[in-house]
Amino acid sequence: MSETLEVQVEEAIRTAIGPQEDFVALHEPVFEGNEWEYVKECIDTGWVSPVGSYVDQFEEEIAEYTGVERAVAVNNGTAALQVSLRLVGVEEGDEVLIPALTFVATANAASYLGAVPHFVDSEWKTLGMNPEKLAHYLDDVAEVRSGECYNSESGRRMKAVVPMHTFGHPVDLDPLEKVCRRYSLEMVEDAAESLGSLYKEEHTGQWGRCSALSFNGNKTITTGGGGAILTNDEELADRAKHLTKVAKEDHRWEYNHDTVGYNYRLPNINAALGCAQLEQLPSYLENKRELARRYREAFSEVEGVEFFEEPSFGTSNYWLNAVLLNENQEDRRDDVLARLNNNDLMTRPAWKPMHRLPMYENCPRMDVSVAENIYRRLINIPSSVFLDTFDKYKH
Repeated sequence: MSETLEVQVEEAIRTAIGPQEDFVALHEPVFEGNEWEYVKECIDTGWVSPVGSYVDQFEEEIAEYTGVERAVAVNNGTAALQVSLRLVGVEEGDEVLIPALTFVATANAASYLGAVPHFVDSEWKTLGMNPEKLAHYLDDVAEVRSGECYNSESGRRMKAVVPMHTFGHPVDLDPLEKVCRRYSLEMVEDAAESLGSLYKEEHTGQWGRCSALSFNGNKTITTGGGGAILTNDEELADRAKHLTKVAKEDHRWEYNHDTVGYNYRLPNINAALGCAQLEQLPSYLENKRELARRYREAFSEVEGVEFFEEPSFGTSNYWLNAVLLNENQEDRRDDVLARLNNNDLMTRPAWKPMHRLPMYENCPRMDVSVAENIYRRLINIPSSVFLDTFDKYKH
């Protein structure tokens, strides 16, 4: 009798990742460089707070790596996204167009400002926001008056679009930028998952007026918790740094604050970890692309399952590898997940679409049938940077 789909998927994963003695996480960090040396320096000198040389160094290196003018380091990716939205003018009561299929932080960042998430469908070639479908939708529901976009149904201002580069695969940004220009919308890229990913040979994060990175413990590089705001606008960068330092004006002793700010700056000790991780980023990306190649090869032999590959116009960091079950196999998703997790292979479905969550179920949305379809069929599989080089990293 032929093997079940669940068995075939498990065998394909084990073929790609090689022998593993212990539980295999979805994505875990690796600390094999100068992490301890840099962190110990912070402890030895007492420079562990958001004031310190590693914060400045980390910001400079992130900006240089991604190709933007400025990077402002903050304590997590959600904070980076929230502040980015505020910087481009999102206010209470505005609508913010975000993917229905995204991590909840994308919607939460808008909600923290009192804005209303407005959910947009995905496309198959990227798993991210569909520019063409969004354009047709806005033709029906949006109107531009005096340089501002309004939802003709709700009457609210539509201020920003937030494409999210799903699992590191770049969204098709050029046509989305045209949509933004046509409808007077600000673009803020949620690049939390896409450090090291390129769109048409340029790093993601350069199309939005502001963009947000994440350095959470499960990202390609980590600062433990952390994030960064990217921008090519010097004035916005200065404003971002001011807002994330509780909007305190520079003075030798007085506490002067000129607006409601946030205590969001990245501590020096976390930045030190990030500097050490950045030194290893090129090898991490090489390893992750090799792992993706091995998965592609292994799953080519599994009928009814497709390994998801980067779009033709982009280079993905393959932060989280993913497979898609054929439509006639989608009812087996949870059976596959159960077998893999029961056998020490950590796997997850895509995030539940935002409009299915109780706090967002009444938010406006377009037809999101593709996002729903992806959710029913996608499985994320182990993607740690060491899985194709298991002799190199010791745990």
